[in-house]
Amino acid sequence: MNFQSYFPVWNQLTDAQRDRILGSLAARSVKKGTLLHSGDDCTGLLLVKSGQLRAYILSEEGREITIYRLFDRDLCLFSASCMLRSIQFDVTIEAEKDTDLWVIPAEAYQQILAESAPLANCTNEIMAARFSEVMWLMEQVLWKSMDKRIASFLLEESAVEGTSRLSITHEAIANHLGTHREVVTRMLRYFQNEGMVKLSRGVVELTAEAKLRALQGA
Repeated sequence: MNFQSYFPVWNQLTDAQRDRILGSLAARSVKKGTLLHSGDDCTGLLLVKSGQLRAYILSEEGREITIYRLFDRDLCLFSASCMLRSIQFDVTIEAEKDTDLWVIPAEAYQQILAESAPLANCTNEIMAARFSEVMWLMEQVLWKSMDKRIASFLLEESAVEGTSRLSITHEAIANHLGTHREVVTRMLRYFQNEGMVKLSRGVVELTAEAKLRALQGA
């Protein structure tokens, strides 16, 4: 499938606006672990064709915490920081899997944004959805205990990957949740003792999802 079938409100743009986008965008294929955007770089807007990206922020101590993920057809606005002067935090975006995507230069997008009400409405909806995810994250960090957060993460990861056998390290889980690896290891060992997971090197297998869901909602 081509770019036109992925870009939101494509059919509501004028021919001139479509030509402007097509004439400026770049297709990229990146490997897992590739850093696509960091800090105040104005990378451009990222539209995912296939694969998976992760957006995260860094604490002063250098700990990571995932704020949202991007999947097929998702459009990332925070990678165009020059468009978002009111954003007061730096977002880093990396590929969690091998990913095919398009990069739309911020200048071209911003020009069309000023002309197109459908694109402006779509952009506002995407921004509102992203901030809702950030607010949800803040609620998790402020009000939920770490055992519930880890249970929620494991269930979400299982749904994303379509399997109960997760190839993920304790360090990676800690980076998603903004905590220390030792905290995750201690909690996972507790889960294992309670029969909720089975641990092996680089693998966390969910063995009692009902128990994890009960813990998540407790």
